[in-house]
Amino acid sequence: MIPYTPPRLSVEEMHRRAERFFEEMNQRRTVRFFSDEPVPRDLIEQAIRTASTAPSGANKQPWKFVVVDDPALKKEIREGAEAEERAFYSQRATPEWLADLAPLGTDWQKPFLEIAPYLIVVFRESYMVLPDGSHARHYYTLESVGIATGMLLTALHHIGLATLTHTPSPMDFLNTILNRPDNERPFVLIPVGYSAPDATVPDIQRKSLEEVMVWNREE
Repeated sequence: MIPYTPPRLSVEEMHRRAERFFEEMNQRRTVRFFSDEPVPRDLIEQAIRTASTAPSGANKQPWKFVVVDDPALKKEIREGAEAEERAFYSQRATPEWLADLAPLGTDWQKPFLEIAPYLIVVFRESYMVLPDGSHARHYYTLESVGIATGMLLTALHHIGLATLTHTPSPMDFLNTILNRPDNERPFVLIPVGYSAPDATVPDIQRKSLEEVMVWNREE
């Protein structure tokens, strides 16, 4: 163990930071219209450094962030994703699911996978492969990678970049295209870049605090 002495803030400063951070994050939206304008690579690296500070089961850090900026690879990923999305919209999705998606204006076409300057594919490492080829167990991988992904989205929004969480199902094609090992499973595919100048987003509302929070036990 090592000492841990974070700075102690005044209550006033805590309130100020909390409100300011909420206002910033309340502007975050899922974006489907990206600019192809270049984004400095080091900004992506810094955001991933931030995501990698997330807590994880037994500190195993069971995540891998694969950043794709090669146009040929982005084209392959788009083709693979659209193949799965066509099957989803035409065969797999229930009428209820399609009705819930209708206000968002989504369909099987995913041009943003080629337009956005970066695709970040977050992989969940189900176990660790040791140098001798043996396996070491990981714990709470879904929870750990989910937290890290949330921190990644937060970090990217904080520096002024737009994101989309894309989860074509199944996502095994990403292992093949990106040559990832068997112990890594795709968790989410995140296009990253500046939003297009004419970008639009659905007019949706977030649930109120009263709808999402409960103090203690409900009687």
